[in-house]
Amino acid sequence: MSQSPARSRRKFPKFAITACAAFALALSAGALCVPIHAEAANNSNANLVVKTDRGSVKGFIKNGAVEFLGIPYAAPPVGNLRWRPPVKHTPWNNIIQATVYGPNCAEVETLGVFAGPANTNEDCLYLNIFTPNLNAGNKQKLPVMVWDYGGGDVDGESNDYDGSKLAVQGHTVVVTFNYRLNLFGFFAHPAIDNEGHLFGNYGLLDYQFALKWVQDNIGNFGGDKNNVTILGQSAGARNTGSQVLSPLAKGLFEHAIYESGALPSLSPVATAEQKGIAFAVAAGCGSGTDAATAKCLRNLTAAQVESLAGTQSAGSPYLAGIIGDGQILPTNAVQAYESGEFNHVPIIMGNVEDEGNFALAQVEYFENPRTPLTEAQFEAYLNSTYAPPAYPAGTAAKVLAQYPLAAYPSPQLQWAAQETAANYSCQTHFIAQILAKQIPLYTYEFRDETAPFYFPKMPGFVPLAYHTSDIQYYWPLYHGGPQGIAHPLNVKQQNLSDQLVGAWTNFAYTGNPNGNGNSPWPQYKKTNGLFLAEQLGGLSTLTDSQFYNEHDCSFWDKVLGYQY
Repeated sequence: MSQSPARSRRKFPKFAITACAAFALALSAGALCVPIHAEAANNSNANLVVKTDRGSVKGFIKNGAVEFLGIPYAAPPVGNLRWRPPVKHTPWNNIIQATVYGPNCAEVETLGVFAGPANTNEDCLYLNIFTPNLNAGNKQKLPVMVWDYGGGDVDGESNDYDGSKLAVQGHTVVVTFNYRLNLFGFFAHPAIDNEGHLFGNYGLLDYQFALKWVQDNIGNFGGDKNNVTILGQSAGARNTGSQVLSPLAKGLFEHAIYESGALPSLSPVATAEQKGIAFAVAAGCGSGTDAATAKCLRNLTAAQVESLAGTQSAGSPYLAGIIGDGQILPTNAVQAYESGEFNHVPIIMGNVEDEGNFALAQVEYFENPRTPLTEAQFEAYLNSTYAPPAYPAGTAAKVLAQYPLAAYPSPQLQWAAQETAANYSCQTHFIAQILAKQIPLYTYEFRDETAPFYFPKMPGFVPLAYHTSDIQYYWPLYHGGPQGIAHPLNVKQQNLSDQLVGAWTNFAYTGNPNGNGNSPWPQYKKTNGLFLAEQLGGLSTLTDSQFYNEHDCSFWDKVLGYQY
């Protein structure tokens, strides 16, 4: 692979293999290469009605898959159910025509064109199913893949993700779902937390409730409840990691995939509750911590809550993120992984090569007029991010010295290199070293610098392999929210997509992306570890030291400390 003219500091491995045939040959039981389109087509004259434990739903056929959209998996979390764990939906008598997605969960921020539109829906706990096989009586049930979307736990929606390729080409049952976001999904306040129920991480509880729904119902859709893979991207990856860390999710899944999000960062309960009290004061409910305050908070309209949840381009000071509540998440991620106190399952974990470019695209997208990013902006970011008391005095200057503008074609790529290493790549390496001693682990780096960019063209902006760029290789025509621009993959990109879908669905079958054996994707080991390099023209591998050095991890290991 030739070196990109936009990146002067990187060196790329020369070793390459042709992986498409290797994946197909390695796969046991022929789960990848069966002509599955015919199977869904054979259902065209069938009754596409499936029973769930709450009532029946009727699907439809599209893109070779049988789809069921907008199935309620929990009761609407409204009124007295706001800021409580999810509960079962009331049964229904009429057949639900499962042909449209359910409402998106309330959101304000859009992360550029990643999500949206902004809305105030609280009745949003719906899931979607994509399957190639409706024969519930078939003795061979299919592996199940349950997807949690990204968006910083402040935005995102399941209807952006078309699961038909994973279902049809991979011969799996794919489930996507909505979960509560921002102040509705991650919120702590003493008046509510002392009511005696699980609290704080309501979005994570929605995730667990969707997994329990899968246990109760997925067999009727041809899925194997005893072979569930959970997976997600960005915040969805961190939420997936939170399920791996949560004792309450034990037994609900057999494999996990972390796509660009290795390490959940937990807010202490005390910090989250301080933000919750500040929110209550701002919302007009006062600073009390009694039942009357809880009632006032639940009586707020959804629009009143969302008015304090940020803006299209900025977050809210009242958002706490994932909370170290002590029950759903008993301890922080690093301590749990190091002590072995997590759900031990095979894991795929990795990043894209230029993660930081996504956040920088948002910065330029919201500028008026849009102009190329400057070194002054980068320096201002460093001075605010790496400031005391969180970091020792002088840290920002050390970071700037590590990433001098002279080493990069532009301030944008200077900033992106720092952002990628600090917030993604080196965390992945750190956690990989811990996990490799305890579970089967497969690591990767997505390196297609030509990946379609769903933001509008912006002056001087170079996307490369930006955060979220790999989503479209699994979920056809992914383009963020309604303001994003869809771009079909070209022939070479489609070939890479086929290989990656093969790897993910092999993993769903066996816990090994090769199907069996240790090639072309080697299991990561603590010593002499290898990352799969996902790139056009054939997959290859990166050595652990190559990955570590390319992302300056010896520097970041000292700066960050990783005590989340």
